[in-house]
Amino acid sequence: MNFHGILVPLVTPFKSDKSLDVETLQQLTKAFIDKGVTGLVVCGTTGEYYALNEAERESVLKTVADVAKGRVTLIAGINDLSTEGAVNRARQAKALGYEGLMLAPTPYSLPDQTGVIAHYETVAAATDLPIIMYNFPARIGIEIEYDTVVHLAKNPTIVAIKESSGDFSRALRLLQTPFENFEVICGCDDQPVDFFFWGAKSWIAGAGNVFPEEQVALFDAAQAGDWDKARQIMREIYPAIYSMESGNYNQKAKLGCLKGEINVGTVRLPLSDLPEEEKAAFLAFFK
Repeated sequence: MNFHGILVPLVTPFKSDKSLDVETLQQLTKAFIDKGVTGLVVCGTTGEYYALNEAERESVLKTVADVAKGRVTLIAGINDLSTEGAVNRARQAKALGYEGLMLAPTPYSLPDQTGVIAHYETVAAATDLPIIMYNFPARIGIEIEYDTVVHLAKNPTIVAIKESSGDFSRALRLLQTPFENFEVICGCDDQPVDFFFWGAKSWIAGAGNVFPEEQVALFDAAQAGDWDKARQIMREIYPAIYSMESGNYNQKAKLGCLKGEINVGTVRLPLSDLPEEEKAAFLAFFK
């Protein structure tokens, strides 16, 4: 599985009545492929996986796979409230042709680190697809602690961690750890230049829904050692990214999708739509 480069965690398009918009999902998938991204993460947090019923989830996974399989790397988000649920979602992803999985600790239950280890090892034992761990304590409620990462990195099925804590001191410690066959992926939309400077080779960014072309260019500049260009691109996209990171992230990822040119609808409950004034303020970044 190639996950070096820009991987976009896809938003899930909805029609005006909040039903699934399969046609726009097909259009969106093609658009990201055309922008040169390495891969797509489907049914992740940015994709509002928690708001999809099981039939919709399968439809989303299948629709993207039908368009993108063999053209970009396909990774399925398999988060669930239970470990058993994550195992079942891993099997579903395999059956639908996905190449990798992204998995956070179980939300809401607040497991200790022994439970986190057992969660990942249980899923890893049930699949042969490579697993990217997802550390996002602001959403999950607990952190995958450093020693836990070191332990789990020894499992050959667990190949990387998407680091979204926002704590770059922690990220830097991980980036400087001499792992074997295990990588640290940038999961913070405002820190890619820092991650790339210290050797990261991947960025999974919800803002990729808005700036796929710019993020590919930033990655390419960093890989070429052109740090002036990388910083300049970041300066240009940072105001919108800062706005996204400051609140209503999913809503803005959808509103600004490919800079607002593809209408993917609004979010589903329990998320609420943006007030018109906030919509206008965000779209003003692209004028």
